[in-house]
Amino acid sequence: MDPIKYIFEKPALIGRIARWPVMLSEYDITYVTQKAIKGSALADYLANQLVDDYKSMQCEFPDESIMVLSEEYDDGKWTLLFDGASNIMGHGIGVVLISPKKKFIPITVRLCFDCTNNMAKYEACAMGVLVALESKVKVLEVYGDSTLVINQLNQEWETRDKKLIPYFTYIKELSLEFDKITFHHVPREDNQLADALASLSSMFHINRNYEIPSIKMESRDYPAYCHVMEEETDGKPWYHDIKHYLINREYPPRISENEKRTLRRLSASFFVNENILYKRNHDMVLLRCVDVNEAKEILQDIHDGSYGIHMNGHAMSRKILRAGYYWLTLEKDCCLP
Repeated sequence: MDPIKYIFEKPALIGRIARWPVMLSEYDITYVTQKAIKGSALADYLANQLVDDYKSMQCEFPDESIMVLSEEYDDGKWTLLFDGASNIMGHGIGVVLISPKKKFIPITVRLCFDCTNNMAKYEACAMGVLVALESKVKVLEVYGDSTLVINQLNQEWETRDKKLIPYFTYIKELSLEFDKITFHHVPREDNQLADALASLSSMFHINRNYEIPSIKMESRDYPAYCHVMEEETDGKPWYHDIKHYLINREYPPRISENEKRTLRRLSASFFVNENILYKRNHDMVLLRCVDVNEAKEILQDIHDGSYGIHMNGHAMSRKILRAGYYWLTLEKDCCLP
């Protein structure tokens, strides 16, 4: 609402507002509503206001690129990928050194001493940094899938393990020889080449009496596919009686009444879907029941780092439960030395 129009056209006003039209009446003011300016009138007005020294308008913002950071290509920057493997077959490390011209230099070494998974990854990182230093590299970017190693080398985590402190100190001493060296964490799927080299070296058996043969590596120009097949187990798994009871509602032959009650009580927390037995967890999460051979494969994948950071004991058992697997001796198997 227009307040000026309200004051002049309202027939009856009260309070302080009533004094305003009385004070303005001596000036003989008439209120006229403002009309919109037509485009033709505005064009005629501008046509009559000619400018002699006309200059074109600058549409670009002056110095608009002053805060832009352009990426500089560094011809001397090398890239290092590393990974270590410690499993039942042995211990090995793999390193890939990549030149600025994208030339790949793969290196693999089998470790002939017992070590943990973190020690193997530190060995791989130390060897890669040493090889880069011997190759006269001055600027190096190091990538690994071990969260522990990368965060400790970046001094974001404290190194407390007595077995890892010598590795940390050695790599830091080598880092002083570079003009610039940085450590970065990458997902496991982005570090497959170094992981394959580490796994290959851990499975390679060394005969100390003979010369070690060279390993030939070939690259494919087209994708390769892997078909995973589960090994058939011999005998009956631990959940055979529970699964048989849930499907057929039949008890095993020659069992006592107490054993029947125990079987019914255990079966209450299990159910079968598409011939696969599942266990209901306390938070109603469904866990797939696996046999002995499948349990060994899961533990092996955990040790290889397929499920993230390597853990031991109760933390490993909780990680397997979160992954959706269950067997009777789960916690006991994870706590074995």
